[in-house]
Amino acid sequence: MAKSLTVKALENLKPGDARKEVPDGLIRGLFFVLQPTGKASWAVRYRSSGQTRKLTLGTYPAIDLKSARELASRALVKVAGGDDPAAEKQAAKKADKAPVDRDLVEKVVETFIERYAKANTRSWGETERMLNKEVVGAWRGRHFSEIGKADVHELLDKIVDRGSPIAANRILAALRRMCAWAVERDIVKSSPCEGVKSPSVARSRDRVLNDEELSAIWKAAVSIGWPFGPLVQLLILTGQRRDEVAEMRWNEIDLDAKTWTLPRARAKNDVEHVVPLSNAALGVLKALPRVSSKAGYVFTTNGTTPVSGFARAKLRLDQELARTMPGMPAWVIHDLRRTFASGAARLGINLPVIEKVLNHVSGSFRGIVGVYQRHSFADEKRAALETWGRFVATLVSGEVAGNVLPLKAWS
Repeated sequence: MAKSLTVKALENLKPGDARKEVPDGLIRGLFFVLQPTGKASWAVRYRSSGQTRKLTLGTYPAIDLKSARELASRALVKVAGGDDPAAEKQAAKKADKAPVDRDLVEKVVETFIERYAKANTRSWGETERMLNKEVVGAWRGRHFSEIGKADVHELLDKIVDRGSPIAANRILAALRRMCAWAVERDIVKSSPCEGVKSPSVARSRDRVLNDEELSAIWKAAVSIGWPFGPLVQLLILTGQRRDEVAEMRWNEIDLDAKTWTLPRARAKNDVEHVVPLSNAALGVLKALPRVSSKAGYVFTTNGTTPVSGFARAKLRLDQELARTMPGMPAWVIHDLRRTFASGAARLGINLPVIEKVLNHVSGSFRGIVGVYQRHSFADEKRAALETWGRFVATLVSGEVAGNVLPLKAWS
């Protein structure tokens, strides 16, 4: 039978080459552990559900002999009552280590949209789209309390590096609002956006491509091929936003009706948008390969997600343009949308029709006009996009067709 441990015996113990366990003869199951490093601790062994269990009580000398015996006795009383103190300690440690689910990034975004954005901002749909795509996309599964300033900078840098500095500014603005709300709700103690500056100075762009530039971009798109080549061609022909076209799904397209219906959930202004497809746009779509995909994305290389890597695709376009049109001024993808708007106006298309094609809710359809003006402009939009499609076709071919005359310059 083991001897009862004494204070003097503990003081005289010296570490050896191997771990030592010294049992206490007074409290059954209690033992003193001495590591080769000299670190010492207390533990108690017991049986629970037919298995031997070990409960670490703490370190020595922070816990002396008397305290160790008291702790061991309490634990053994719980064991006698059917409890498993080692399992309880492990569960408590795990619970303390993991923040509550409300702190998950995706949960914070969801609650922010429901509790704040919908009630306080008219553009909550765009805020929801941006936060889900960029913030949840980057930080899903992480706890918001773990997000720091370095994470915010890394997120913004990636957006800037793909050629979207203004989008990075908007993401930061939305993230700042959400973080301030989260601090006010005591979800986090401080905002990771504090002190983070906007990555770029927002400037209103007015770059409109001229005929020669637009034709050169179309031909460069042909050269770079699938998937970004035809994507750029559809951006030119439809005047729609980059991500809306990039995330297009086959179930949104009706080839017989010659329409593409952008659902409310994907539209920037939270309004379902029907885009008539010109013969030129249909020609591009019908020539595309069908990648097997449950999600049904039109532009996908893996069948599960829409294409990404726009910065690399833009670089390939610019490299081709440097060869075919050296000295062409810098341009961005969004200039294609502005070029459509300007070019359509020069072709005699009325501003309200252009705004409907672009799915704008400002301008001619702002305020009370937007409330009472429910005309869909379906026929007018189709005529506008057919006119634009014929113009682009004749521009690229270098011919003049019917009454659609190429423009010398759009500025």
